[in-house]
Amino acid sequence: MEGWRGAWYVPCLASLETLQELCRKENLTCKSIGITNRSLKSYEVEYLCDYKVEEGKAFFLVKWKGWPESSNTWEPRKHLNCPLLIQNFLRDRNEYLSRGRGGKAMKLRKHVKTLKPAIADYIVKKAKQRIALQRWKEELNRKKNHKAMILVENTVDLEGPPLDFYYINEYKPAPGINVLNGITTGCECADCPAEKCCPKEAGFILAYNKHKKLKIQPGLPIYECNSYCRCGPDCLNRIVQKGTPYSLCIFRTNNGRGWGVKTLQKIKTNSFVMEYVGEVITSEEAERRGQFYDNQGNTYLFDLDYDSDEFTVDAARYGNVSHFVNHSCDPNLQVFNVFIDNLDLRLPRIALFSTRTIKAGEELTFDYQMKGSIDLTSDSAEGLTPSKKSIRTVCKCGAMCCRGYLN
Repeated sequence: MEGWRGAWYVPCLASLETLQELCRKENLTCKSIGITNRSLKSYEVEYLCDYKVEEGKAFFLVKWKGWPESSNTWEPRKHLNCPLLIQNFLRDRNEYLSRGRGGKAMKLRKHVKTLKPAIADYIVKKAKQRIALQRWKEELNRKKNHKAMILVENTVDLEGPPLDFYYINEYKPAPGINVLNGITTGCECADCPAEKCCPKEAGFILAYNKHKKLKIQPGLPIYECNSYCRCGPDCLNRIVQKGTPYSLCIFRTNNGRGWGVKTLQKIKTNSFVMEYVGEVITSEEAERRGQFYDNQGNTYLFDLDYDSDEFTVDAARYGNVSHFVNHSCDPNLQVFNVFIDNLDLRLPRIALFSTRTIKAGEELTFDYQMKGSIDLTSDSAEGLTPSKKSIRTVCKCGAMCCRGYLN
């Protein structure tokens, strides 16, 4: 349409299987749902649904990739060339069986010729979850604007990707809020820092040392070089703006805290780890949303209170990996206020830096009650909530110095 400047996005209510079946009937391709020219004419095993033994021969019920479940067929084990999928099937089966024995390994008896429906149902759910998490991981890595990878892992339950979460790389301001305001010039340094570098012009010291590690105390602001500065991308005063340099994993915790985030690489003390981003809304809107979130038991509100309390970041629906970072009373991350392309003191960017060396595989956490944030709560102790909330939320961080409650 002439003059059209945008597009409407409406969620599809049809299942993946229904869409695949429609494509096949009409001989249409759609890569996003697994229907390609190749899959229209060929069969590829997507996952294995069930198992049986007939006349001494093992058979697997196969779900074919790009085909609806109504097209599932029983195939002899010897005809299947998918060792990884068979491995997943057997692991999921044994995992289900071990649950009844307190986690101890248990194998099927040799004379068992069919699986109980409950076991087969669990195996299918795990297979679908594995596919959904893989697609979510691919989506996150398409949308991120940094080089490091984002992985997703759930070895705890059947929870899949969050249904109402959209990955963003920077603040998403509400109408009427300008998060890119106040910058018209930059420093003239050929080699930062110089006498009139950005931090000094703002009345503060450079936040980083020559190794690009944080050297200031919590509570002090960080002023980085901006898009108008003469210095190049390798300037040691351009850290937060480059995004996280570490590969991270969103994983399902095993103690009722929902999703969490762990690092896949060693992180040294005073290193930048990630930004906390989301929708930027007014405090009045945050109060209104907070009341609604309280009823859901799930909210991610973060006050931007460096200079005033006019604005709040809401990462409930829009955010990045920081959306999934859990609380700890003994955290390994610290909040800092950062100013780059916006010098409005009411609208700092929120950066999380390491407070100590963090080992690869260790969960990342920050204290929800530290300066710059407000208390969090949810059914899994994941989200932020207004500090005025009267109901106290039990803390599950497990730290030796745990305060017992999140608020």
